[in-house]
Amino acid sequence: MVKLSDQKRLIEIRKKLNKKRPSFRRVESWRYKRVKDPWRKARGIDSRTRIKSKSGVKSPSVGYRGPKKVRGLHPSGYEEVRVSNLKDLEDLNHKKHAIKISAKLGAKKRLDLIENAQNRNFKILNIGVSQKELEEIEAMLESPIDDLDDDEYIDDESLEEEELDDEE
Repeated sequence: MVKLSDQKRLIEIRKKLNKKRPSFRRVESWRYKRVKDPWRKARGIDSRTRIKSKSGVKSPSVGYRGPKKVRGLHPSGYEEVRVSNLKDLEDLNHKKHAIKISAKLGAKKRLDLIENAQNRNFKILNIGVSQKELEEIEAMLESPIDDLDDDEYIDDESLEEEELDDEE
């Protein structure tokens, strides 16, 4: 287990290393449209990159990695976990894990999940809306359809049709 102070220090080191790390590009991807940008190992017999010459493009290697103890952690220091239902939350620890709510969830289940996670003191990485917006959505879900303001939910097309009818 890594101490909190050590973890923060290592995350800062990782941040500095990330700034120094070159963007590894596929050889000649800047020259030809048909050669895509993501990294591929250089295999040419005369390739300056494969030989690791100074004039070649930088290749990924062991020396560019970040500290092992913080590898794969979120910048906040938590371990990221994707959650799509309440059952996924059961085995998680709020001191160690931060949750990302699945994008496939609808508003109703998302609200239940957010509420449960907040009650258990989890850090939610992709809540995406403010607390005020959450309360408005909850109010909309609880109120029957008749109570909602008609002005907010009228389609533009239906307005145009009404205007055309009025002109005739």
